[in-house]
Amino acid sequence: MRPMFLSEVEESAPGGVYAPVINELREAGLPVPQIMHLFAYKPDRNDSLSRFTQGVMRGPSPLPAGFRELIAAFTSQRNDCRF
Repeated sequence: MRPMFLSEVEESAPGGVYAPVINELREAGLPVPQIMHLFAYKPDRNDSLSRFTQGVMRGPSPLPAGFRELIAAFTSQRNDCRF
């Protein structure tokens, strides 16, 4: 995975609910999705955004979660953003 443009965010000690996941990925030598770095950078400001995102993607909806993921991936691709 390419490094982020914000090395301070990527290299900082993670916090919040994403910290254990980031630490496990790092220990296993696996790449950490960049959005996790952003959520873990300042958890006091980002935990509500994380809960919102999970609610939209995983909460009750007439659309299955997999279809919502497909919409997000398609939108990212259309915006020239790797998903």
